[in-house]
Amino acid sequence: MIINIQDFKDSLISETIPSNLSVHLQALWHDGKGDWKTAHDLIDHLNDKRSAHVHAYLHRKEGDIWNADYWYNRASQSRPNISLEKEWENLVSLFL
Repeated sequence: MIINIQDFKDSLISETIPSNLSVHLQALWHDGKGDWKTAHDLIDHLNDKRSAHVHAYLHRKEGDIWNADYWYNRASQSRPNISLEKEWENLVSLFL
């Protein structure tokens, strides 16, 4: 059972995604494993603000800042002025 950010990070050494994760955490888990495409595919078709926030982060990571800013706007967020690693940690913590 994952209850904190360290548990989530520790789960990245496994080949199997932990059960009972929200779609947002599933996307962040795959991104944490280096699988941007699977992460993006999980949330690309979702339109809620939480999904838009993860979507924005993924496009920021991809380097597509225009697209990232579009999704940050959809999420009612501003593009953060922090490292991608810190944003990933903040999102994981938000969704845990």
